[in-house]
Amino acid sequence: VVVKKVSLGKQPQKELIVNELLVVRNNKHPNIVNYLDSYLVGDKLWIIMEYMDGGPLSSVIKDICLAEGEIAAICRE
Repeated sequence: VVVKKVSLGKQPQKELIVNELLVVRNNKHPNIVNYLDSYLVGDKLWIIMEYMDGGPLSSVIKDICLAEGEIAAICRE
């Protein structure tokens, strides 16, 4: 698993975080990182999620030049 720690004190719109949690909690798919649980620890929200060995898609997009067909396949999945 991986723990994503979100500082609630630095978030101007906390309702967006709650909405995101509701979406990931209610949607399971083999191609999406699955939400497992969340905890409030002090002023931080700890979000427990499935670990993905390859890292976040945003890192892949920044570090690698993808062909149009590869981008289409990622979007389709």
